[in-house]
Amino acid sequence: MEEYGIGKSYPLDKVRNIGVAAHIDAGKTTVSERILYYTGKTHKMGEVHDGTAVMDWMEQEQERGITITAAATTCFWRDCRINLIDTPGHVDFTMEVERSLRVLDGCVAVFCGVGGVQPQSETVWRQATRYNVPRLAFINKMDRVGADFDAAVEQMRSRLGANPVPLQIPWGKEAGFKGLIDLVKMKAILFKEEALGVEFEETDIPADMMQAAEDARDYMVEMVSEHDDTLMEKFVEGRMPSETEVRSTIRKATLTTEITPVICGSALKNKGVQQLLDAICDYLPAPSDIPTIKGQDPKTGEPIERRPDEKEPLSALVFKIASDPFVGKLSYVRVYSGVLENGSYVLNSTRDRKERIGRLLHMHANKREEIERATAGNIAAVVGLKESKTGDTLSSEDKPIVLEKMHFPEPVISMAIEPKTKADRDKLSTTLQRLSDEDPTFQIKTNEETGQTIISGMGELHLDIIKDRMLREFGVQANVGKPQVAYKETITKAAKAEGKFIRQTGGRGQYGHCYLEVQPLERGKGFEFVNKVVGGAIPREYISSIESGIEGACANGILAGYPVVDIQAIVYDGSYHEVDSSDIAFKMAASIGFKDAVRHAEPILLEPIMLVEAVVPEEYMGDIIGDLNSRRCKIEMVGERGNLRFVKGLVPLAEMFGYATAIRSLSQGRATYTMEPHSYEQVPVQIAEKILAVEGAKDKPRR
Repeated sequence: MEEYGIGKSYPLDKVRNIGVAAHIDAGKTTVSERILYYTGKTHKMGEVHDGTAVMDWMEQEQERGITITAAATTCFWRDCRINLIDTPGHVDFTMEVERSLRVLDGCVAVFCGVGGVQPQSETVWRQATRYNVPRLAFINKMDRVGADFDAAVEQMRSRLGANPVPLQIPWGKEAGFKGLIDLVKMKAILFKEEALGVEFEETDIPADMMQAAEDARDYMVEMVSEHDDTLMEKFVEGRMPSETEVRSTIRKATLTTEITPVICGSALKNKGVQQLLDAICDYLPAPSDIPTIKGQDPKTGEPIERRPDEKEPLSALVFKIASDPFVGKLSYVRVYSGVLENGSYVLNSTRDRKERIGRLLHMHANKREEIERATAGNIAAVVGLKESKTGDTLSSEDKPIVLEKMHFPEPVISMAIEPKTKADRDKLSTTLQRLSDEDPTFQIKTNEETGQTIISGMGELHLDIIKDRMLREFGVQANVGKPQVAYKETITKAAKAEGKFIRQTGGRGQYGHCYLEVQPLERGKGFEFVNKVVGGAIPREYISSIESGIEGACANGILAGYPVVDIQAIVYDGSYHEVDSSDIAFKMAASIGFKDAVRHAEPILLEPIMLVEAVVPEEYMGDIIGDLNSRRCKIEMVGERGNLRFVKGLVPLAEMFGYATAIRSLSQGRATYTMEPHSYEQVPVQIAEKILAVEGAKDKPRR
């Protein structure tokens, strides 16, 4: 353990919590594998295409050659400890990226030298911007035919709205790519092929590259000096700043996300990875560089701040739950302040529950190393947390704090699931619950009318992986129905109704009575409850029961039992009985009144709309566009990307089942596509009528 420094305590400014994130197939996992090799964490290079990547440890990842779960590890470079998370690129697992970025201090965004900024790169970039995470860009695959460093940098500027500043330029292109020109040192770096890139030589910049290097250096200094007055003064006067001055200013501007340093290489060919490690240590933030973590007091709601310091009270965020076949439930935790110790008791301040830290572990993908304590700024895995879920805060019992919660997208696709045998039936619900604890975008519910268990997720691949894991990890065999779209319902006009629930059965009865109004909200607003009761017509203690009754009724709409969204419910009057009124009576009255109001508010069906981008060789463009049009696609943009064409549009999810096969057959396997949730829109009436006929619906949608 001492060999890798696990047992050694690192000062906060020498710790880096970073993630590697990008579009599918840009080379994230290969970059991560090379980082592990060059830092001495592994002694053999893992390859994604051979199924030997350390970070892709799940069988499903090795078979498909994709990353599904964010894997964490710790490695050491120079005098820094790097906690590294390799994240998925597929949009079905975007939640893994979301929760990783929430707890990371910095991010390496990997871009393909040929593809440039691809759709999922944009999604990842937006997520990092939301959490204000400083980024370093690594333009990979510079040895491939069609690789274009300048085009990739320009796309970062135009598509991401970033401010990229190249710190290197490639030496040679495509098959002739042999090294880098370091613009900070103004040296050329030549990699030795036979030494797998472990050995490289720093030489003078060749004469034919000197002009390009000087121009690129001037641009770098100009962009960087905008963020430092001393440097700007030197630049204006024509004096060259020192290497140290340039480095410290790049770091300062990167930490404030004003610039994104750009470096390049080819991870598969072992070029540029050590320079990437240097850049991680030089430019990405340590926990001590990030602002104090903000939270609130769970009792009073007052804002609280915690500094990243061992002496501060404990605050830590549970950002991931995983099932381990040997130790059971593993909770990944980022410690923001204080110290988490083996065997200690902590407070889950989100749920107001006391929890015991059974064991503390350092994770290396799916391998474990036991530790005694995890200090501020570090990431560890905890065994023994019973009730903590993703997004919960752990804090000291005497000084509780609740950190900002994590937001996860709603599932867009559902399917029915049932056990194959009686033995499977007993295990199925436990297994589904464990998988749901791990993955907040995987949801389970029971259809009250049919008694079926419905599972929902982010896409066909997501649910396919879930089914596969149930069989392999938990030994549960199940049959699943065809994928179903997660429709929703809403209203198009305001309506009022009265809700009354009166039962007299001898003795104490039940009495609840309220007047409600429902109004449509704009798309994406969800549900709002407003209390306008005056004069004590309904006692204050029953208002929360009315809200609860309406929320329950929202779960099953009146058209076809889909959730009701984008609606405001106002309670404005009612009456009560001194003896017979109760929480349950007002809950029932609210549910009855709400359903009646929605019935009169011209309800409609909404369907999930996906943002689809297909990248196609030019000769197949017409066929692909024709096929998308037949799927009710609204085409938004058509353009060129290198020697390929792309088409971007909005398509209803219901029309996209089986599209992977269709696009392959239309393009002889040469086209690729990506799809991500975009919004919800009204289902055309003719299609809605067919859906409701299948569902045996009670009310027709309005024309």
